[in-house]
Amino acid sequence: MSFHLMAWLKRKIVDPLMQIIRRGAEPKQLALSTALGITLGVFPICGTTVFLCGLAIGLIGNHCHAPTLMLANFVATPIELSLIVPFLRLGELISGGHHFALTSDAFKKVITGQASKDVFISIFHALLGWIIAAPFILATLYTLLVPCFKLLVRRFSVSPSSSKILATD
Repeated sequence: MSFHLMAWLKRKIVDPLMQIIRRGAEPKQLALSTALGITLGVFPICGTTVFLCGLAIGLIGNHCHAPTLMLANFVATPIELSLIVPFLRLGELISGGHHFALTSDAFKKVITGQASKDVFISIFHALLGWIIAAPFILATLYTLLVPCFKLLVRRFSVSPSSSKILATD
């Protein structure tokens, strides 16, 4: 990886995450927020994930950490693009629908607004695939992330005694 990419990753992902951890968020809350942000972030309709994350933050409030959820959503964007076809195929499999051929002509029709019924059915199949996969994605990520965040919080958070000193200054 180039130096510029590494600097960008540090500035946009690592540094914000470290700020969140240093402010004393709970590991389970961070794990839930990250898992939910990634799960919503791979929703197969591009451009809707920020709205979905905002809705989730509004609905579950204090049970999630909003900055972490939004950071995870941001990180999930390239993953979202790579999972659209697997979600489509899963939805086709579940519904017994026919295999939608992914051609440049179909993409062109979507872009120009001349989408056929088959394109709309394929969008439905992708949504169905995501709906089926989302609980498994969420549960797996949460299970994997809880120990990771416990370790990170223990290692990088400000200790309670030093936070009291900072609060009195």
